[in-house]
Amino acid sequence: MTDTQPDPADSKQPDSANTTPGAPIVPPMPDPQPDTTAAATTVPAPVTKPSTRRTLTTLLIGAVTGAAIVGGTWYITSHDTSSSHSTPTAGTPVEALEAEAQQEGTFTLTGDFTLTDGAISDDTGGCEGSGGYEDIELGTSVTVYDAGGSVIATSSLILSEFDEAAGTCTYDVAVDDVPADEDFYQVEIGHRGKLQLSAEEAKSGGFSGSLGND
Repeated sequence: MTDTQPDPADSKQPDSANTTPGAPIVPPMPDPQPDTTAAATTVPAPVTKPSTRRTLTTLLIGAVTGAAIVGGTWYITSHDTSSSHSTPTAGTPVEALEAEAQQEGTFTLTGDFTLTDGAISDDTGGCEGSGGYEDIELGTSVTVYDAGGSVIATSSLILSEFDEAAGTCTYDVAVDDVPADEDFYQVEIGHRGKLQLSAEEAKSGGFSGSLGND
């Protein structure tokens, strides 16, 4: 009986170069996790609209401020303009008006007129004429004539004052816009006749007339 010996070739180890390695073991995929990103989405803050009241207040303040600036500019401009055309005049308001009128070629003739007969109280703090002097009262016409007898200005009696003790009634006389280029003037109260005065007397407030038997 013959023992069979293994062939040395058969006892060789497998050639690692010729051996195909097995496929790598891939671990199982983990279960998908819930997406928390969407849940954490930031909610935008509400947009705050400007208050209508605050807006209107702002507009009103702007309008008032603009008007104040324009008004201030206008006041300064008009003040400067008027100042350049007028000359300050010292004295009473009447004197200032007279000076301004003379610069323009006219003046205000001022003075007084006294009724010395038939004067009575008019029960309103003033006085008036009576008897044959009933035409003398507040509102009686005052007429100014030039040297040639032409009417150049008119007014009326104003502000009467009664002197009971003396029995007289005195009126203020003021006639505006009397031309300043005359040599003398004539003044008539009502229709009681004309009183003549020089230009100097007329312009200086020197008119003084009276009517009555006294």
